[in-house]
Amino acid sequence: MAARIRLYRSQKKMSLDELSRRAGVSKGMLVEIEGCRANPSIALLCRIAAAMGVSVADFVNVASAPPVHVIAAEEIPVLWQGEHGGSARLLAGTSGPEMVELWRWVMQPGESFASPGHPQSTCELLYVEQGSLTLWVDEQRYEIAAGNSAVARTDAPHRYTNHGDSRLEFTMTVYEPGR
Repeated sequence: MAARIRLYRSQKKMSLDELSRRAGVSKGMLVEIEGCRANPSIALLCRIAAAMGVSVADFVNVASAPPVHVIAAEEIPVLWQGEHGGSARLLAGTSGPEMVELWRWVMQPGESFASPGHPQSTCELLYVEQGSLTLWVDEQRYEIAAGNSAVARTDAPHRYTNHGDSRLEFTMTVYEPGR
């Protein structure tokens, strides 16, 4: 992933200082990430990708390339791991500034993931397969039970929490309009 971030930054002719300013990430952190000495969070990857006009999928090599790009199971990255064994996997994503990503989340009881928010007009489609998802968007709480779906505007701070006693599984599609 570090090599791909460095490659995109080079292709965009963007200095570390410029990327740092645009992404709101310290230059030192960017040096650590590009040097494979830091493992960035999903939120940090989103900010870096947005600043470069690419998708997170471009960084982790799961972006599709026409006409069909099949992604083998062993190539699907885990980009978040919960303290009790939960995970978030970026199943697939489109390339470029207008991006769509498909995620698979598993959260064990008590696990939570918070995001500071995505670029303006970002939208997430959520489908809960098992358990109950507590979704907070801009400090508003929403409960999404198994079998239900939701559409959420996530350009504000938001978080996903499993307040239940059983495993939570949900699929999420993220749409970020072109910048």
